Amino acid sequence: MSVDSAAQVTDEQASTGVRELAQAAKTASRALRSATTAAKNEALHALADALVADADRILAANAVDVERESAAGMNAGLVDRLRLTQERIAGIADALRELAALPDPVGEVVRGQTLPNGLTVRQVRVPMGVVGMIYEARPNVTVDAAGLALKSGNAVLLRGGSAAASSNETIVAVLGEALERVGLPRELIQSVDAYGRPGARALMRARGLVDVLIPRGGAGLIQTVVAESQVPVIETGVGNCHIYVDATAEVDQAVQILLNAKTQRVGVCNAVETLLVHADAAESFLPAALAALAQAGVRLHTDETSATHAPSSADVVPATDEDWATEYLSMDIAVRVVPDLDAALEHIRTWSSGHTEAILSNDVAAVRRFTGELDSAALLVNASTRFTDGGQLGLGAEIGISTQKLHARGPMGLAELTTTTWIVQGEGHVRP
Repeated sequence: MSVDSAAQVTDEQASTGVRELAQAAKTASRALRSATTAAKNEALHALADALVADADRILAANAVDVERESAAGMNAGLVDRLRLTQERIAGIADALRELAALPDPVGEVVRGQTLPNGLTVRQVRVPMGVVGMIYEARPNVTVDAAGLALKSGNAVLLRGGSAAASSNETIVAVLGEALERVGLPRELIQSVDAYGRPGARALMRARGLVDVLIPRGGAGLIQTVVAESQVPVIETGVGNCHIYVDATAEVDQAVQILLNAKTQRVGVCNAVETLLVHADAAESFLPAALAALAQAGVRLHTDETSATHAPSSADVVPATDEDWATEYLSMDIAVRVVPDLDAALEHIRTWSSGHTEAILSNDVAAVRRFTGELDSAALLVNASTRFTDGGQLGLGAEIGISTQKLHARGPMGLAELTTTTWIVQGEGHVRP
């Protein structure tokens, strides 16, 4: 079924169709479960080569999505996240090759021992089976999810949303063709986009066929999946990320980190959204920082104190509580001057989504308190929030960033897509 017919799909048709796809994925996953690391790595290289070879085909499909969503008024940051280029496709392909170079988590012994009674006990990593993904306007996630699932021994069912429908349909086709060329079933990578929103609902109800479901997108999407899914969910979180500039921060370095965290790519969950500045650093840091942000085209949502340090040319609006709570995903940032570290910590505890917080400081005690007292998935010291990323942290890629505390937290790579099996070996043992 083509994605073009998704609008006419009924709930019953979607339920039947998605369950058939999920059953095919479950069957295909069994073939991958026992595949050697060499075979999986060969497949990853084949996927990477196929993306590069078919880049023009993918870009043509992506151009359809970008033109449609731009005309519909999509936020510029989200359009940027949707857009593919030759360079981005090459980068996505390189990420697959990096995955091939990483250790295979399947078969890793998490712990083991020989008990006093002679039983040998091992807890071993094994694939989940079938991983479902529901995400928005991110064709790169289609490839990341497929690659991570493949290396960790899983099949994947994807719901990429209407905004990237043409891109994802083409990417899934290209990847499926590559799998068949190396002797693996193309059903290892499938999309339910052809079934539209009813397909997403059906995916959430495919308990017993889909082993885990991972939503990745805005707060509305994530909360809908968490509330409605009958499949176990690993909850990813929105990124209301903070940078706190302490009194001892090096000004030039801090300005560069801030610019990178805000402007390097705005439509992503690890972009900084709120800047907190120690009152003792305001005079030395804020004039340079706010001028640099303004020059880059960032709108400043400021408290009264920080507004006095903004250049006259800056686009400045008064900050409200809504600003402290907002993940902008745009060229906007909220700015507040705080009297001390305690006030910064309290602000972050109140407004953070638990994703990423950074401290810029040369005070060892302040750094120790910041990293010891906050409870977010990632805490960075003198580095951009943009490093909260699976690829940047050596995971090869990520399937999402979990802000929950069960099973996985932070960037989720290969190990997070596995579960464990207990293997117990005896020699005729019976329990007394």
